[in-house]
Amino acid sequence: MEQIRSFIAVELPVELKLALARLQDKLKSGSRAPVKWVDPDSVHLTLKFLGNIDSGIVSKITSVLEEAVRGTHPFSVEVSGLGVFPNIRRVQVVWVGLTGEVEKFGQLQQRIETGLIPLGFAAESRSFTPHLTVGRVRDYVTPDERQNLGQLVTSTVFEAKYKVNVDAVHLIKSQLTREGPIYSKISTVALR
Repeated sequence: MEQIRSFIAVELPVELKLALARLQDKLKSGSRAPVKWVDPDSVHLTLKFLGNIDSGIVSKITSVLEEAVRGTHPFSVEVSGLGVFPNIRRVQVVWVGLTGEVEKFGQLQQRIETGLIPLGFAAESRSFTPHLTVGRVRDYVTPDERQNLGQLVTSTVFEAKYKVNVDAVHLIKSQLTREGPIYSKISTVALR
């Protein structure tokens, strides 16, 4: 059976992707740390990374999504703030945060997570922190470069207030290529 590398996510509006590109340009100009910047067109609000799945399980995953969104009306979150994981001294990931109805987003993620367990997907051990990953620091970056990047991130203002309407969740195929990942929607489930 065909294996599909996949994840579950919410799509972002085009104007937000453009704002993320401007933010990345600002960060790139202020740091020499080797960072793999995520193509803004590839940024999603990820609810669950599934990894490689059998194509035959797609309908079951879609059914889990349908059950998870049942009774959840469309809502919105706003993009706000800039941060890093795990901390500013040892930066590994640069991210943009969310405000607004994030508790609804967390509840939706938890219902998806719980619904996938019977299909053999392990629950995440880390707590869910909704965010947009904009860059990942390369493994060979020195501690000083990581700390300098952390200081740059904390001193950079990202005041953009963009609304993300959460009105559907998507099962997305991720095909890895040398030029970067190519994403295509496998299924879409609307919130009603």
